[in-house]
Amino acid sequence: MADYEPNVNAGRVASLYRYPVKGFTPERIASTELTAGNYFPCDRLYAVENGPSGFDPAAAAFVPKTRFTVLAQIPKVALARTAYDEGTGVLTVTATGTEPFTGDLRTEEGKASFATWLSHFLDPGDQRGPLKVLTAPPHRFTDSPQGFISVVNLDSVRDLEIKLGRPIDPLRFRANVYVGGWPAWSELNLAPAARVRLGTAATEVVKSIRRCVATHVSPQTGERDIEILNALREFYGHVYCGVYLKVTGSASVNEGDTAEFFN
Repeated sequence: MADYEPNVNAGRVASLYRYPVKGFTPERIASTELTAGNYFPCDRLYAVENGPSGFDPAAAAFVPKTRFTVLAQIPKVALARTAYDEGTGVLTVTATGTEPFTGDLRTEEGKASFATWLSHFLDPGDQRGPLKVLTAPPHRFTDSPQGFISVVNLDSVRDLEIKLGRPIDPLRFRANVYVGGWPAWSELNLAPAARVRLGTAATEVVKSIRRCVATHVSPQTGERDIEILNALREFYGHVYCGVYLKVTGSASVNEGDTAEFFN
C-alpha cells in the first residue's frame, strides 16, 4: 500500500450513486441525506433471487450476493438499463432488441412482471431457478452485512489505470461515493472506526472492500474484459479497492463537498 501524509487528508466528493435494484444500473444523484445508523438512501432496496435463496422477508437477514442476479454471476445484467422512480415505485428497464419494461415494484404484480421480463432477457443457462424480486424494508441487499455506504478513491483507480496501461471505468466498482483528491490507496490504511467526513456528514470506517469478478465486467458492453482482481494482486498484493463506512452524524452530502479522513 502506498505511503501518505498522516492526520488529515482532504479531497472532494466527485459523484454520488445509488443502486435501487441490486446488480443493476447505477443512478447518479447530485445530493442526498445521510442519516446516522442508516444505509445510503434508495440503495439496494430490491434484489432478484436467482432460484431459491433462503431469504425470508419476515426475518430479513444477510444473504450472499451469489444468490441473486448480479454481475459477478451474470455479466449480461449490465445490458439491462434500469431507472427507478422513488416517488412512485416505478421501474423502467430498456435493453437492445427487447421490448422495454415498466412496472411498480411496490406491488406484487409489478415485481412478478419484472421477474418475467428478466427471465426472457437473460440466457437460460444463467438462471438457476425461478426469478423472484425481493424487498423487505428497511433491509438492504448490500454485499456486506455491515456495508452501509461504499466509497471509492478515484486516485486509486487512476493509479491502477496507469499500471495496467488502459482506462478503467470507476463504475466497475459500484460505489455510492466517489472521492477525488485523496492520495492513491491511502484509504486502505485507515483503521476500523477512523473518522471520515463527507460534506458535514460524519462517518466511520467499517472495513476495506474486498473485490470480486463483478469488477471484470464492462458497464457498457456487459463483457468480462479486464481482470481487475489479477491486476490488483500483481501490482499491490491484495484485492481491495474502497472502504465501507457507517454514518455517525446525519447531514446532507452534495457533489463537490469536501471529503476528509482523519487518522
